[in-house]
Amino acid sequence: MAKLQEYNGLFCESEFECAFIAFLQDEGWEYLLGNNVKRVNKRDVLIEDDFKEFIARTNPDLEEDEITQIFNNVRLVGSESDFTTLHKIYTWMVDGIQYTPKNGITRIIPLIDFEYLDDKEKTKPSKNIYRVVNQLTIEYTDNGQNKNRRPDVILYVNGMPLCIIELKNPADPNATIFDAWEQINIRYWRDIPHLLHYCPLACISDGVKTRLGTVRTPYEHFYAWRRVNHDDKISTLPFAETQTMIKGVYEPNRFLEIFRDYIYFQDSIYDRDEKEIVCRYPQFFAARLLKESIVNSVETGSGKGGTYFGATGCGKTYTMAFLARQLALRCTNIPQIGSPTIILIVDREELQKQGAKLFTKSKEFLNLGEVSIVKSREKLRQELGARQSGGFYICTIQKFCDRKDDKIGLINERQNIICFSDEAHRTQIEHAKEIKFSKDTDENMKALISKPYAKVLKEAFPNATFVGFTGTPIAETYQTFGDEIDRYTMDQAVADGLTVPIKYHPRIAKVLLDQSKVKEIEDYYKKCADDGATEEDIAASKSAMSSMEVILGESSRLERLAVDIHDHYVSACNNEPDRIQKAMIVCSKREIAYDLLQKFKEKYPEWFEEKKIPDGICATQEELNELKPMPCIAMVASVGSNDKKDMYDYLGGTRNDKRSEELDALFKKEKSNFRIVIVVDMWITGFDVPSLTYLYNDKPLKKHLLIQTISRVNRKYPGKEYGMVIDYIGIRDNMREAMKIYGGDSSVAPNADDVEQATKIFRENLEILKNLFGDYDLSPFLNPQCDPATRYRLLAKAAEFVFVSTQELKTEGRNGSKKVSFKTYFLKTVKRMRTAFDVCQPSGELGEEESALAQCFMAIAGFVRKMSGTSEVDTETMNIVVSKMVEEALKYNRVESILESSEEEDIFSPEYFEKLSDVKMPATKLELLVKMLRKQIKEYGKVNQVASKTFQELLEKTLEEYNERRKHLSEEEAGETQEKASEDIIKTATEQALSILSQMNESRESFRKIGLTFEEKAFYDILIALRNQHNFEYGTDKEVNGVVINDKCKSLAQKVKEIIDIKSSFTDWLNNQNVRNNLKFEIKMCLVKNGYPPQYSPEVFNKVMEQVENFEENNA
Repeated sequence: MAKLQEYNGLFCESEFECAFIAFLQDEGWEYLLGNNVKRVNKRDVLIEDDFKEFIARTNPDLEEDEITQIFNNVRLVGSESDFTTLHKIYTWMVDGIQYTPKNGITRIIPLIDFEYLDDKEKTKPSKNIYRVVNQLTIEYTDNGQNKNRRPDVILYVNGMPLCIIELKNPADPNATIFDAWEQINIRYWRDIPHLLHYCPLACISDGVKTRLGTVRTPYEHFYAWRRVNHDDKISTLPFAETQTMIKGVYEPNRFLEIFRDYIYFQDSIYDRDEKEIVCRYPQFFAARLLKESIVNSVETGSGKGGTYFGATGCGKTYTMAFLARQLALRCTNIPQIGSPTIILIVDREELQKQGAKLFTKSKEFLNLGEVSIVKSREKLRQELGARQSGGFYICTIQKFCDRKDDKIGLINERQNIICFSDEAHRTQIEHAKEIKFSKDTDENMKALISKPYAKVLKEAFPNATFVGFTGTPIAETYQTFGDEIDRYTMDQAVADGLTVPIKYHPRIAKVLLDQSKVKEIEDYYKKCADDGATEEDIAASKSAMSSMEVILGESSRLERLAVDIHDHYVSACNNEPDRIQKAMIVCSKREIAYDLLQKFKEKYPEWFEEKKIPDGICATQEELNELKPMPCIAMVASVGSNDKKDMYDYLGGTRNDKRSEELDALFKKEKSNFRIVIVVDMWITGFDVPSLTYLYNDKPLKKHLLIQTISRVNRKYPGKEYGMVIDYIGIRDNMREAMKIYGGDSSVAPNADDVEQATKIFRENLEILKNLFGDYDLSPFLNPQCDPATRYRLLAKAAEFVFVSTQELKTEGRNGSKKVSFKTYFLKTVKRMRTAFDVCQPSGELGEEESALAQCFMAIAGFVRKMSGTSEVDTETMNIVVSKMVEEALKYNRVESILESSEEEDIFSPEYFEKLSDVKMPATKLELLVKMLRKQIKEYGKVNQVASKTFQELLEKTLEEYNERRKHLSEEEAGETQEKASEDIIKTATEQALSILSQMNESRESFRKIGLTFEEKAFYDILIALRNQHNFEYGTDKEVNGVVINDKCKSLAQKVKEIIDIKSSFTDWLNNQNVRNNLKFEIKMCLVKNGYPPQYSPEVFNKVMEQVENFEENNA
């Protein structure tokens, strides 16, 4: 690679080609010049000698004319389309070609030797012939004239061209990899398709960017290969892509492994879709590592195949497909696996449909036989009982865990069952920690014991292996499926170009409260307490009423929100009229979402005019036939039995599911008039619309739900450089926290010690609770055959037992031990037990008896809390009254675009000076002034280090003089003289402080006179200061309206700030070291290009970088 790194301005494409070929030779490819390939004519694309030599070598019993016949079968292959021919030949290359020799016994003739790849002992040598050929002239006919094409490099195995490589000159800025892609995808398919019939793979490179794809891959889906081995660090150095691609993909063994198992075609009957995909490096390594982990789990019987953490949008579904193929075809030598049965469990029907869309068209690729969706546990049991191997089944977690009509826990005991869980564990884990209450047909209450997901899986498939796939893991994920086997995070996906960056734009909708109403609400709660409402109910009501949802639903706020969203979206679309840009509005409640929809309807009725396509959009008749008239904006949500009639009818009533399906399909149609959707919980995960660009968020979000939500806009789409989150509620801090967990290298996996410690604490507290109930018969709770209705009645009686007990018990607290009532002791013990239970329960290691008993104690605690009140004033009653009071208390202000919001006073405001003048005591006045000055200098320093440092020095000097003068007041000076002297000193110091304040105010405002923004002025100041300090010339100072201006420094400051603005708009830039390093590199290059300083000076660069880092840290 040294030659490539040291090229001069005369370096040309042919030299790069020679270098590329030399690197391939180093990996084991034999070089052959195109002119030296023996062919009958220049239309031939196969190397006949190599092909025949390989067949003869691997089939010594075949005669020469038989080998020639096989060669001609491959050479003259044809089909109804170019793509079908490509798929057909690829299948022959991988599986072999069927041939009947003279002896009449039909057999499969391998065209490539793959056997040695599976030889772990490495005793079988490769029988393949590897050649790298360049400048092969291939003739074709164009309007009766013979013409030719000459691909740069072709990789041949056994005389067949398997990969085409197009190179562009690294030294020519106008020669791009897009040009290389066009050559393959347009010109070669048009002119020499008979070459591409044999070439599933394609590579494009300009020496800096080197990307892998197939001959049918769209340009935006050609990707770099950034690792040679799974544990390598990713390098971002120039030229690293080329070297990593050659070693990571084109080493012959690796190349054939990828060629055989990691090129995906749909089943032949779907060839009209022309879908051919090659894996990306994270999918390749994940599938390999997961296969190893699953094999190890099966052989040891652990049942935990591992967890794969793959960023949302990185292609986890295809990773599952590649893994399934590996398990189906590359584990036949492992008796416990053979040909496995794979069950994919998903957490919603949307993901089920998405999975079915891929897997039901992949029977040939998966090689497992039947692929189907199963509707119930009973159906799954029948399917698995009817076969001993193979099969790929998809079901939702809800169906899988529904035992209402299926009382048998066991589904199948086979060992060769592998369960893939696609985010399904999250849904189940959240609902598997407590008793479920419901009513039977006679309206009698029932109490049902819940089980952790891991235990439900184990009961169904006691000998199976379980694998978890997630983009947002939680601690319980690892307990259910085992250790993290591999990860591919959001920052990696953006760096690799798999997803687009996400920009974050905060636009906070401020709401103010009428304080007199706040007092009225507090008085109401006191009255409720006096009337017998429990502390728990009051706390629950306060929590509900102070929640964001009450504030977010305020009418005038929603009106302004609608206006702001409308104006932003219309402006964005007008700026790029040629690109389709869809939008999603996320609300916190269905009622709020519906109210917001009505605000849009009142103000923008044109958005509700139904049509198939928007004005100005062209569509074919075929496209129009697939569309139906739709408004521009619609709401998608589930329907509630207690919804008001207008909302119930709008959401489709009993047809809600059907309506949601129809809207789903229409929103995914690019040209549909349906451009904006309002959602609450639906379409947040597993919903893939590449043209979705804007997400207007008005819902409190955090952790995994936040990541899943904002990831709706990170899909790649032509012309889409980024997705944008416009935030009306203030999720910035939550987003940073979530990005640290899911965007980088952090892990939420609990270690074995955590679980062990939690299990110990859980059992200790469970034992205490059992002892508390020593005089009470708990046996019915432990009987799995106990009728749920009977169990419910027993829970109520147990709560009564707690409630009427007069026993007092000693408890330890922060202030020592004290006696508390039996009820209080019981509730506190349950709380401690539950905290530990939440940590250790998901693993499925707790015994059934202790798990059931824990749930019962928690349910008893719930009963006790409800029974504690003596009046009919409960949480719901208080909520109804208080919600009206809160509504009156809300005063809507406005929607603001902000960078940082703060409640601190502005000490430069007239209001502040007015307050200061009211302070009568001189010393206090000075103390307040100094305190606020320090604070403001600190704030100023977050933007402008140079200016703030100057004012900090001035303030310290003033205080030093003040303290020095005070020190020299002699002890002899007394009474009035001393007092007057002190006042004079304070007065002088105050005047100096006010002078600093005035100068600082002038400095802050000077940016307007110079013609810069406040932030740009900070970089202008550092450029001027460093120029003066290091005594070099840069630009010319001139005085304009009393202000000295240097236009050259001014222009450079604007450029630096622009670079920072671009980089800092990405959501993960603070946690993404690659982005930050790139930012500093670009600023350094900007300074160099603009000749600042004239002579290279590391010290000057470092000082500018200090200001950049200071600005990054405090203004991100």
